[in-house]
Order: sequence, then structure tokens, then C-alpha cells
Amino acid sequence: MQICSVCSEQTPKYRCPACKIRYCSLGCYKRHKDTCLPVEQSAPPVLEVKEALNSEASAVDDLLLEDEVVDKVPLQRLQLLGQSKELKDLLCNPHLRQLLRSIDGADSKSDAMKAAMQEPLFVEFSDQCLKIIDSEAKSSPSSETCDL
Repeated sequence: MQICSVCSEQTPKYRCPACKIRYCSLGCYKRHKDTCLPVEQSAPPVLEVKEALNSEASAVDDLLLEDEVVDKVPLQRLQLLGQSKELKDLLCNPHLRQLLRSIDGADSKSDAMKAAMQEPLFVEFSDQCLKIIDSEAKSSPSSETCDL
């Protein structure tokens, strides 16, 4: 199990967007940000990306790596997840919360996701997330608000 990179006491819940270290609380983030050294990211050559996507196994693994995701959901659509009553109801289930924690803390996120997708409750949760994100993506520009 991982521990906070700042205080070395708690289980980390967050990741610094600049340098990618894991920390457990706002207090640790505030202490860390004064000494944060952002990680320089260079874009991989297009040929390498195409070769990786041609291999099914590597494509699945590459998509699950947090730091290498090319297709990202805009923050505005992600914020809709926090407004969903259906998701909040699902997250009341302690089994689902434990599944999410185990995926987040897993060394092999790919294996953890494969295992979680065997759980009907997790499938229901992921389907609901995609439904919320997709419904916003399909809506017209004039209807940017969501009544969830």
C-alpha cells in the first residue's frame, strides 16, 4: 500500500498535477507546493503512438496509464458527475467505494480494472458515469446546463 509522499503517514488520495507525487490532504499539498518540481512532458512521436495503438494489449494498457492518456474528458463534463443524484446513490454502497479504493491503490491498474469490471455494481457505476458524460457531449451548444 502507498503512503503520502509528504507526511509519510497516511494513504494518499490525491496526485499533484505538476510533479505527480501522491499526497493525502490539503495540508500536505500546501507544504508540498513550495518545493514542487514539475515534470517536463514531451509529446511522443506520432509513429510511436500509432505503433502502440496497433497492438491490442498495449493499447488497453496505454489507455489505463494515468500519465499517458491522450483522450481526456473536459473538466466541465467531469463536474457533471459530482451533480448526479444517481452516482451519489451508487456511491453510498460501501462495496463500490472499496472497489474504487482498491483500483486507485493497485500497482497494476489494468488488472484491477479488469477484475472490477466483473462486478455488476462496478459495471453499473461505470455505465452511469459514461451516460452522464456522453449525454453532455451529445447535447447541443445551446443547452450546456444539465438538470441532474
